[in-house]
Amino acid sequence: MAEYSANTVQTVNPGESITFTESPVPCTRGLVRHRDGTGTFLLNGYAPRYLIDFGANIAVPDGETVGPISVALSIDGSTMPASTMIVTPAAVEEYFNVSRATNVQVWRGCCETISVRNTSSIPILVQNANIIITR
Repeated sequence: MAEYSANTVQTVNPGESITFTESPVPCTRGLVRHRDGTGTFLLNGYAPRYLIDFGANIAVPDGETVGPISVALSIDGSTMPASTMIVTPAAVEEYFNVSRATNVQVWRGCCETISVRNTSSIPILVQNANIIITR
């Protein structure tokens, strides 16, 4: 199991990944590779299946039009539609908690790059992001 987080508020532009700044429980076996301050994780194909468990608080930033906002898991740059988490705040800076757990298969001898991406058409605020990756 590996756990990564980002507790401070960050603005994530459309199409960009949430940045994870801390590694409370880093992977020490080389199965999950991550550099703090980035939004991507490299999963090693030694383990054929990983459970990705993500949660965060998201909001519309001040100055933007209130409407639906969303984030989703991305594998090798492609969004997994079934992992999309959508909320519709009633006001700017009104946070909603989103979470999703999904399995990711990695072919033996290969690697997969995963991230959690802003799939909205506007920038979003993200706070208390946490991702746990279990093989």
